[in-house]
Formats: sequence, structure tokens, C-alpha cells
Amino acid sequence: MKFGSLYSYWGTEWNCDYPATLKRMKDAGCDVLEMGATHILELGDAALSELRALKNEYDMEITLNIGPAKDKDLASRDPQIRKAGIEQLSAIIRRMKRIDAKTFIGAMYSYWPCDFTDTDKPGNWGRSVESMKEVAKVAEAEGVSLCQEVLNRFESYLVNTVDEGLKYLDDVGSPSMKLLIDTFHANIEEDDLVGAFYQAGDRLGHVHVGEANRKLPGMGKNIPWVRIGKALHEIHYDGAVVMEPFLLAGGPVGNDCKVWRDLSGGADGAKMDRYLADAVRFLRETFA
Repeated sequence: MKFGSLYSYWGTEWNCDYPATLKRMKDAGCDVLEMGATHILELGDAALSELRALKNEYDMEITLNIGPAKDKDLASRDPQIRKAGIEQLSAIIRRMKRIDAKTFIGAMYSYWPCDFTDTDKPGNWGRSVESMKEVAKVAEAEGVSLCQEVLNRFESYLVNTVDEGLKYLDDVGSPSMKLLIDTFHANIEEDDLVGAFYQAGDRLGHVHVGEANRKLPGMGKNIPWVRIGKALHEIHYDGAVVMEPFLLAGGPVGNDCKVWRDLSGGADGAKMDRYLADAVRFLRETFA
């Protein structure tokens, strides 16, 4: 297993200086940087070449994370919106080779944050599956793994449990498709948090970790980290374990992730660095 974090850890905006963030994560002991997937379309060839060179220099991996905008919803009733979603995801997949990235994750089956204005689950499920089949063909051709994230009921209505996630994979029927389990979401929805990892088995393609209040792993006492680590070993999972910590209130990140108070204890940048390094060590020791 390799360990890392989402790029937005230090900020409250959905952007960052990627070269600086890559180095900062390397200094904290990370193996993986998870970047915003749409940023790969916004960065020019020179910037992506620089990022690829730094990634190789630091011996790190980059994974891509997306919560598609509503106007790119694969489940939309509007065929033009579905088409726009297919085109955006396909463009991201084709551009991933620029930075040698092979893992694309997120709730790409719909949109995020969800506003729940249309919760026709059967109809939207069917439209999403048919759209995703088109995206999956591109992923297969490019050798990219698409990991569908299971979200809690307050952030999505379409795929809320590992059981539903596995059914979605079956309905799409592509070898490119895997599942993403996030401990924050699973702690809300699953009857057996640890059992969800065993249920996913070899179809687990990516793992997100965080405490029940979205603090860094090891900062709380509600998540059974030792048992999760044991489960990952027993299903022979050897992929990325990426933290999605949200400690800072304010800005689009705080608003989208519903962080209404400072969870950092008033930490400055240096203390945030120490928090991240401590969490990486905690995961390595606990999951070992």
C-alpha cells in the first residue's frame, strides 16, 4: 500500500500550486498526491511535463479525483448534459498519460455536491450506467482504472453502500471499473464498516481514509483502524490509501464539505505539516 492525501489539505480553495504541494507531501512522507481531475485539462503541456518530472524525481504517484459539476451529470435527463459529462471524463482520461497517472476516482456516476432536486433513482441509475459504458471504453483503451466512490446519503442518492457500488460495477460491466471505499462515508452508511472492505474484495481499487468528523486518521477514536488494516491485508489490497482531511472552515472547500468550525486547533502551516506527517506514520504503523 502507498499513502497520500488530497491536494486541498492546506487550503480552502479547490486549487493549489501542484509542484509546491507535491514537494510538501513528499516531505511529510507521502507516496501519493491526489489532484483535482479537471485541473489536468486546465494545466498546459509544460506544466504537466514539470509535474511528471517532479513526480518521478520524488518517486511518487498521482491519482485524479473528481466530483463532476451538475452540468456534466452522467445521470441527467438532458442528453446534452450527459454528452458533456462523457466528453469531459473522456478528455481527462486521455490526458492522464501526460503525468503517468493510471487511477481516476470519484463520484463520476453523477454530480457533486448533489442538490437533490431530482432523485429518480431507477431512471437516473439507468442513464448513468449507459453513459458510464461510453466512458469505460475510453478507460479500457487508455489503461486507466475508474474507481467509483460510494458516498453517504447527505452527499448523493445514487450509490450509498458497497452493495450498491458493486451492483453499479456489474451493470456497467467493464474491467476498467473498480470501487472506492471512504471510511468517512462508510461509517455513516454501512452496517459493518470493516465488513464492507471484505465485501468489496478484489474489486476494491482505491481507499479514502479519514475520521468520522473528517479529521486526519489517528486524531479520533471512532474508526477501527487496526481492523481495517487487517481487512486490507486479507483481501490483498496493494493500492493507494489517500487521506481526505478537511480541517479548515471557509471558502469553497469548507462550504462544499460542510466544515463550519476550525478543526485544526488554530494550526499554522508548520503545524498542519506535522499533522500530515503524523497521520502518514500512523497509517503505515497501523496498517502494517
